[in-house]
Amino acid sequence: MQPPAAGARRALRPLRAAMLLLLSTALVACSTDDLAPSARIDTQTRVGAVRPVLEGRVDETRAYPADAPARQAALDQPLLEPSEPQAMPVSETARAASGMTEVPPGGVDMDQMLGLSPVVGLAQEQSQEIAEGSATQPVVGGIGEEDVTLLSAPATAAASANPGYDPDLPPLTPEQIAAEEARKAALAGRQQTREAEIRALRAKQAAEQFAMLPRVENPIEVPDEPNMSRPVLPDVMPASEVACRRQLTKLGVKFRDVARISNGPSCGIDYPIELTGLSGGIDVKPSVKLNCQVTAAFAQWVKNELVPSARYRYFSGVSVIKPLGGYSCRRMNSRSRGPMSEHARGNAIDVGKFVLKSGKEIDVRKPGFFAFREKGLLKAVREDSCKYFSTVLGPGSDPFHKDHFHFDLRSRNSRYKHCD
Repeated sequence: MQPPAAGARRALRPLRAAMLLLLSTALVACSTDDLAPSARIDTQTRVGAVRPVLEGRVDETRAYPADAPARQAALDQPLLEPSEPQAMPVSETARAASGMTEVPPGGVDMDQMLGLSPVVGLAQEQSQEIAEGSATQPVVGGIGEEDVTLLSAPATAAASANPGYDPDLPPLTPEQIAAEEARKAALAGRQQTREAEIRALRAKQAAEQFAMLPRVENPIEVPDEPNMSRPVLPDVMPASEVACRRQLTKLGVKFRDVARISNGPSCGIDYPIELTGLSGGIDVKPSVKLNCQVTAAFAQWVKNELVPSARYRYFSGVSVIKPLGGYSCRRMNSRSRGPMSEHARGNAIDVGKFVLKSGKEIDVRKPGFFAFREKGLLKAVREDSCKYFSTVLGPGSDPFHKDHFHFDLRSRNSRYKHCD
């Protein structure tokens, strides 16, 4: 037996279908164009979506032009096939009034109408030059064939054969041509003379060179004669030596170049100088022969360390520096065996005394117990000298340096500096 609710739903199905049909019919009727609200609505009736229609309603067909059917018919006509443009007929009276003339068959020449010269194209210009025989480029015939011939040569070929020819300048007179040839001949003669002088100078320099002696075991036993020294030529001096001498000049060093020193394979200075004075009027007595590099380092040490320290402690500058040695062909510490000393290459200098401008003489040897200012000066300059040299020795280092300072620029692979 079915429940009552199910039977009620079954009974309502026809009623639902009828209601849907009536609702659809009403919607269709409301969507037609014939449906319009009434012109008058009771003031007590509330209508929310319908506006009143004013009297004198405008007909909707008035919005379209009266000839709309005719225009639509014109649009429906098929397109015509394209044809040649037809010139609009112009009456003789209008043509005469406007100044119109017939167009010539070849077209209108605007250059001729404006009074201008006609424009000649590149191809036309070249064709005209070829016809007149004044072409600037060679003209050949038979291109694409086996026999190619030169029809005409450039007109400037003969002129270009003359090196002095210039198309932008007027031609030279015979007198001017002769003067130009004479000038060129004189210039060539001077050039040949200069080259001959240079060759002679080079031959003379080559003849002044000497042969090197064979290597020996002990360089000290090499005889002094013949001396293998020769003048230093400025034109063969390396750039580093030239730059070093410029530095000495800026530092105010007094020096002069001397002849090359060569006392064997282990002793000598290629470009030695003789040091005689330093900046500030300091004399170096006696003068010493050194290489340029150690001279520059020594000059900087005196200027930046020794002189300021002396002024600070004695209120006086340095007047004289007394060296004990410069270049010397010997072994280290003057022994019979062992490596060669830096003095053998002029790469070291020994200093024994300083003389102040006040007259006081400072000996490098160990000062007395109460010489406090002298001790301070020697200690300061000795410590500061490590900024400029790679080896510094003095009293207390060993018995060989008990009476002087030893400064050199010995090169070590480890870049180690020995300041004792």
